Amino acid sequence: MTRLVRTIALMLPALILSGLLVVRAASAAGFTPAQRDEIVAIVREALKTDPSILRDAIVTLQAEEAKHDRDAARSAIAQARESLVGPADPIAGDPKGDVTIVEFFDTRCPYCRKIEPVMDSFLAGDRRVRLVYKDMPILGPASVLGSKALLAAQRQNAYVKMREAVMKLPSDTTMAQIEAAARSLGLDWTRMARDMEDPSVQARIDANLKLARSLGIQGTPALVIGMR
Repeated sequence: MTRLVRTIALMLPALILSGLLVVRAASAAGFTPAQRDEIVAIVREALKTDPSILRDAIVTLQAEEAKHDRDAARSAIAQARESLVGPADPIAGDPKGDVTIVEFFDTRCPYCRKIEPVMDSFLAGDRRVRLVYKDMPILGPASVLGSKALLAAQRQNAYVKMREAVMKLPSDTTMAQIEAAARSLGLDWTRMARDMEDPSVQARIDANLKLARSLGIQGTPALVIGMR
């Protein structure tokens, strides 16, 4: 065995565990075709002899990717800190709470609906939590309709009440169902229907979607926890 091949053999676990593709590394280093073939043979034999090398490499790579994703998320959150909580954002719990949770949600999302009682229980148990809602309609026209209804209801100081009602409606929410819910809450439906079509309501939805993309959020519910 040549010195080069012995060196590659000794380095093989480290090369794989660090996420390097040995063949690509060999090619980049300018090895001859014969040397590259020898390196490939060593890699194959090593994996046949000890498959745990590949398993350990995958585990290590997954851990490194997870750490990278966490670091990227922290950086994105830090950069978007001023946008995460704005004066127009609807709030539940203590508006001056010492801990803030920002919840990106879709009114049609089944998982968003499932965590509702959990969040309600949490807020009831800790009176110093501020929950900020970010409408993120990503599941079709009914989702957009639901978000517009909530943001329009907010203009009548009824966002939270309307949200509770809409989240209990069938997921394929219709305008007729929203109207019935709004009237049952004593809201001015004529005004609310008009406000739902206000361009500024769509602009708020667009801003939330843009913010979610900048944070790498691809689904709902998504929670950002711990801000003051």
